[in-house]
Amino acid sequence: MNIQTVLKQQIKEIKPDKDTLKSIHKTAKDFCDNLKKKLKKKKIKADVFIGGSLAKNTFVKKKKQDIDVFIRFDEKYKDNKISKLLGKVLVRRAKKIHGSRDYYQINIHGIIFEIIPVIKIKKPTDAQNITDLSYFHVNYINKKIRGKKNLADEILLAKNFCHAQNCYGAESYIRGFSGYALELLICYYGSFLKFIRLISSKNNRISKNSLRFEFNNKIIIDAEKEYRNKKEILRELNEAKLQSPIILIDPTFKQRNALAGLSLKTFDKFRQNCRKFLRKPSAYFFKQKDISEELNKKYGNKLRIINVKTNKQAGDIAGTKSKKFFEFFIRRLEREFSFKIAEFYYDEDKNIAYFYFVLNKKKDEVIKGPPVINAHNLRRFKKAHAKAFIKNHFAYVKIKHNLNLNKFVKDFKRKDKKIIKQMCVKKVELVK
Repeated sequence: MNIQTVLKQQIKEIKPDKDTLKSIHKTAKDFCDNLKKKLKKKKIKADVFIGGSLAKNTFVKKKKQDIDVFIRFDEKYKDNKISKLLGKVLVRRAKKIHGSRDYYQINIHGIIFEIIPVIKIKKPTDAQNITDLSYFHVNYINKKIRGKKNLADEILLAKNFCHAQNCYGAESYIRGFSGYALELLICYYGSFLKFIRLISSKNNRISKNSLRFEFNNKIIIDAEKEYRNKKEILRELNEAKLQSPIILIDPTFKQRNALAGLSLKTFDKFRQNCRKFLRKPSAYFFKQKDISEELNKKYGNKLRIINVKTNKQAGDIAGTKSKKFFEFFIRRLEREFSFKIAEFYYDEDKNIAYFYFVLNKKKDEVIKGPPVINAHNLRRFKKAHAKAFIKNHFAYVKIKHNLNLNKFVKDFKRKDKKIIKQMCVKKVELVK
């Protein structure tokens, strides 16, 4: 199928119709008007504004709709008090979500409203939290969208594509593209197609006049030319902000890399899928996949699945805890098995993490221990390995890898019980 035909069809499918959008806007307006009255009644000096994709005309049609509402508290309020203050204003059914600054969720007519407290600042450098920049982000993207026809549709395509590839979200357990970062990238490249063609290109030759260039395999983008040259960017940004494969200067706050959280693993997966789509365009690449179904289809009985549940609140906190536990579990698993695949997926709705493995039996190996002259460590080595032997003045032991996964998981839960508890994991279950 022609690539343009695929893209046009996708825009029709993911773009809400006018009546739906009108209804959503009305629900959002009514909610904000009611909130303004409550703030006024309690004599709290704060503005209310709609942010996120609804404010930027990049709202994607999906089963679970959400709307960001920001409460801009006057600068006189203390940063560490505004979340608590907002909680007193909202209805009792509002659910508190813990984060760098606590916010709230309310379900109204099937729409999830996320109510986020921020400080009203005059300039981005005054931000005390990343959410304080949201007002500036909305204004910047809206200005770009107003200046170019169909740019909003191109952003819709990018978000839907990323979401389908499990590359969407700045959360620590995903480490992908945030919505704002994708908006910036599409504004910079001009279209979804140009974005994926250039971002996945193996040819890194860039014109001398461009501020997009490769540096140690990193793509650096400074759309508004906030810096004079490459050296100034690398000098001004601290090292922590230079670790991602793409350095995307936030045009509203030049000291910030808008893609600082993007991991090389997520980026590589994204680029591979871009190349596959460009080779063989299909609507398949825009459909959210059931990872369990996909892997079962590919590996059948070889696929092993472990469910993990933490005692943390659903969302970024539980997801991040689960991802750290996955990495710990992998290190333990490597002692007995080799991997064909090791995949992680966190389901926020169920608050359960799924570990997917296709394993091979690890070959038997001989482990070298301490020299015989190191009496203390030699005793410890022999105590740990009853069948240790001495050869050429060193201790050795032959390790046989005969465990199956069922036995491994059972032993792991018993031997590492204390660590599992410390990592806030309350359930580890081999389900397949």
